[in-house]
This record gives sequence, C-alpha cells and structure tokens, in this order.
Amino acid sequence: MTATVVVVGGGYGGASAAKALDDVAEVVLVEPKEQFVHHVAALRGLVEPEFAERIFLPYDRLLKRGRVVRDRAVAADAGTVTLASGERIDADYLVLATGADYPFPAKFSDHDTAAAKAKLRAAHDELAGAASVLLLGAGPVGLELAGEIKAKWPDKAVTIVDPAPELLPRFPDEFRAEVRRQLDELGVELLLGTSVETPPATGGFTVETADGTKVTADLWFRCFGIVPATGYLTGELAAARRPDGRVEVTPELRLSGQERVFAIGDITDVPETKMARAAGQHAEVVAANIRVLIGGDGELTKYEAAPPAMALPLGPKGGASYTPETGLLDAATTSEIKGADMMIGNFATLLGLD
Repeated sequence: MTATVVVVGGGYGGASAAKALDDVAEVVLVEPKEQFVHHVAALRGLVEPEFAERIFLPYDRLLKRGRVVRDRAVAADAGTVTLASGERIDADYLVLATGADYPFPAKFSDHDTAAAKAKLRAAHDELAGAASVLLLGAGPVGLELAGEIKAKWPDKAVTIVDPAPELLPRFPDEFRAEVRRQLDELGVELLLGTSVETPPATGGFTVETADGTKVTADLWFRCFGIVPATGYLTGELAAARRPDGRVEVTPELRLSGQERVFAIGDITDVPETKMARAAGQHAEVVAANIRVLIGGDGELTKYEAAPPAMALPLGPKGGASYTPETGLLDAATTSEIKGADMMIGNFATLLGLD
C-alpha cells in the first residue's frame, strides 16, 4: 500500500516537499490560498502593479500524482488533519509547513487571488499619492521596502524607525556599511535606537519617537512582527509548541517526540534567519528522510542550520548580498540574483509552469 503524506501549507517549503515526494507517496497538499504567492517579490509588486500580476502562480501543475486541497487546517494531531470544511485526512506521514503571518504588504492574508491583487493595487495607489512614508522596522523587510519606494519615486521622503541601535547586527561590518551607504545615497532617513510607542493614525500624521524626534508622514507601514502559524496543532503535537509559537524539532526536522511528523520553515525553532531558501533546504531534508522511512532502509539526514546570509535588494538595481563563502557582493551582483525577476522563474519551475 502507498503511504499517505499530508503536507499542511503550500508555501516555499511545503510546495517543495510535496513535489519531492510525489513519486513515492500519495501526497495531499493542504493550502487555503487559491494560488501560490511568491512573497519574496511582494514589495516589488507593491510599487509596480504590472509586476504584481506575476507573483501569483497556480498550483495545478505542481503534482502529477498527488492532489492539492484548497482548505485550511483547523486541527492536526499525529495521524489526522481536520479541515475547516469538516473533512478529515488520515496521514501516515505529516509535514507541517504553515509558515508565519507577517504584516501586509510583505505577506497577504487573503486566500482569494483577486482580493489579494485588489488590496495590493489599492495600497500602490495610496503609496503613489503619498509625499512621505514612515516605515516601522529596520529589518530586511523595512530596508527592502525603503529601497523599492526610493527606486520608484526618488523624491518621496522615507523614514525608518527601529529600536535597535544598529542595522542588521548579525552580519559583518562591511555588509552593514554597504547597506547604510546605499540607503544614505537614496536619501532614506534612519532613526535607530528609538521607537514609536503608539501606532500612527491613517492619513497625514505626526508622531514623536521615544527620544523626542518628531516625524511627519502621509503613510506608514509596519515592517516587523512575525507570528508562526501553529495554533492548529492539537494533542501530542501541541506539546512541541513553544511560547513564541515555533515548534521544537530534532536535527532530522522531526517534531520533538514524533517519528513521522516533520516541520519546515518559519515554524521551526532552528536557529537561523527565516527565509525562503532555508525553507527549501528544510524541504530537501524532510523529503529525503520520509523517503528513507517509506523504503525502510538507509540513514536519516540531519539538517545543519545555515549561517547568516542575505541577498538584500534596494530596488531593481541596488542592494548588497553576503554569504560566508563569498563575502560581500555588490549591487550589480545582487541585482543579478534577485533584481529584475526577483527569482520568479525559479518558482515557476517548481510549480511546473515553464
């Protein structure tokens, strides 16, 4: 009998794991969104409405043998997933890949593609009409959004506020200095080591930071606040859920205390930067381990947390990248990695669309 693998979540890691197991198992991919959303390119889609059309990709060619169920998991234990529709799916192996919620426009909560596109277009129109923008959060999202805005509209005033005293503290000085240099060149104002205690109002506003600096802007975006999506876990699986929402995993990416339940991506407690690339690497390990368990022979693969690495675009032609192997990479190289296409082609290939 063919083993049933239920993958909960069709993002970067879930889609990759489902495809990798399609030839050896009966794969059921549970995903509430109508189409795969390439969130890596969402900020480019905000400033370029035509580009936004390209970040939504259909699931219908992802699997050749398995099936994609458009529904939301409301409960999951070691052997069964219960959907919002009431359907229950029994699983021999379970892969949890539900990712994390994050403020719009970096991620969309809308399940319907037309609604997501309309929301993104409305935000674009509001942004286009704003003379000044406040971004709360100087992490990768805030910095990338600042770069996209200034590349599209150089005359807009963009201010970033963050309580951390330094940019990207986990990365080497040369990388951080290059990012800071390009932000200065773009005219982005950085207010570090301070915060805005009360969320700004909608429309034009003036806020005062904790250190007394006043910022006036027409529009603001929250660029922090990742929330792992694990509230649906029940029974034994809920025991692996930490107070921050992430789940404890073994080196083989099995859920702590479980033999046939695995976790991928943002929901894991793996100590590394949560990025699409890491989710894809998790998927490779999980798929390999499930194949070993199904076959009944071979050694399980252990995942090694990735060291800090980043490709940070600051608009289509700007940005900087860093890996321990290559060191600092300049704007031109970063543009080649992510620039014009924002890696859409890679995920179109994953989904069988090329």
